[in-house]
Amino acid sequence: MTHNTRFTKGIKRQSAWDLADNQVTPEAVFKDRRNIVKALGLGALGASIPGYVQAGLFDFGSNKSPSTFATSPLQFSQPTAFAIPEPLTPESKVTRHNNFYEFGTSKQDPFDNAQGFNVNPWSLQIDGLVDKPITLDLDDLTKRFALEERRYRLRCVEAWSMVVPWVGFSLASLLKEAGVKSSATHIAFETLFDPDQMPGQKNRLMGGGIHYPYVEGLTLEEAMNPLAFLAVGLYGKTLPPQNGAPIRLVVPWKYGFKSIKSIVKIRVMDKQPPTSWNQLASHEYGFYANVNPEVDHPRWSQASERSIGEGGLFSAKRIPTQMFNGYGEQVAGLYKNLDLRKYY
Repeated sequence: MTHNTRFTKGIKRQSAWDLADNQVTPEAVFKDRRNIVKALGLGALGASIPGYVQAGLFDFGSNKSPSTFATSPLQFSQPTAFAIPEPLTPESKVTRHNNFYEFGTSKQDPFDNAQGFNVNPWSLQIDGLVDKPITLDLDDLTKRFALEERRYRLRCVEAWSMVVPWVGFSLASLLKEAGVKSSATHIAFETLFDPDQMPGQKNRLMGGGIHYPYVEGLTLEEAMNPLAFLAVGLYGKTLPPQNGAPIRLVVPWKYGFKSIKSIVKIRVMDKQPPTSWNQLASHEYGFYANVNPEVDHPRWSQASERSIGEGGLFSAKRIPTQMFNGYGEQVAGLYKNLDLRKYY
């Protein structure tokens, strides 16, 4: 199997899970993003919501047509256990309304800037506190595990939502194959680091001030929950790059930024790993990031959301937000001993 040594292109760095204090992006950098927004002339709207950095945010019908990344059909089952009654969000919205700061901070940027993204070769490494470290190549991602479609609600921390038909396999099945050691408590994830392909990693303004590579984490209990999912496709086809090709995490009871994209490393650990948005602004983005209508973001309410449909964001139907995004029956027990206002 081929390792992704080409992606670092001579850049020497330590593991993203072992950052020194002086490498963590300070809160001042996050606050400076508001000055960047003002400098671009975007006013209060752009400064109020993370990711809203271009006036074209609400233009879902962009005529810009870059050379499109090639996707391919997948074979999968459709278990009824993961069916939900809500209608699917139109595919055009799911693929053109994205937060993926590695390709830019406006919603259209990932589509516009990622179409030349190269995912072959690819290596996904699973290591740390496991009995059998595993490295999966691009072919393994769609053939080693039985694929299934799961229709999940997606709730963004910015108070908009979608319903997406993901194709993939359970995170637990991968972890069980690697053999998690008894001392493990957490799972860490890391996105590809390739500034030549991901312009937001090269340019601080374009990448929103995040310290790259993007990292995320779950508790072991969360990772082993049947809902935790590794997606390799959507709408019956392999993932396009703006949605996290070739493999991403989906944890539907948490805000969308927890569902890390374009994963190259999964490490089993005995401590809580750092996570990108928590490093950037810990008072706004906690480690758990569970959808909770009773705990507002410091700058906006989380009590309701705009459900994106055929029209633009402001024409979207506003609906009440559900605790754990409607998955409380499956996941509430994970947090029975936690104060969810403190551990947000």
